[in-house]
Amino acid sequence: MKKLNLLLFALAMVAISGCSVIGGIFKAGAAVGVIAVVVVIIIIIWLVSMFRSK
Repeated sequence: MKKLNLLLFALAMVAISGCSVIGGIFKAGAAVGVIAVVVVIIIIIWLVSMFRSK
């Protein structure tokens, strides 16, 4: 099972490289990138607050 998780992680790293994601953000525009970052930060804060409130 551990090897399967490692294999899936390696496959995800190959499939979604960081450079292509950054390139896509710059192609779409800086405003869309800023909005995406803000949304991700809000989701992370929301998830952390959900787990801490239990």
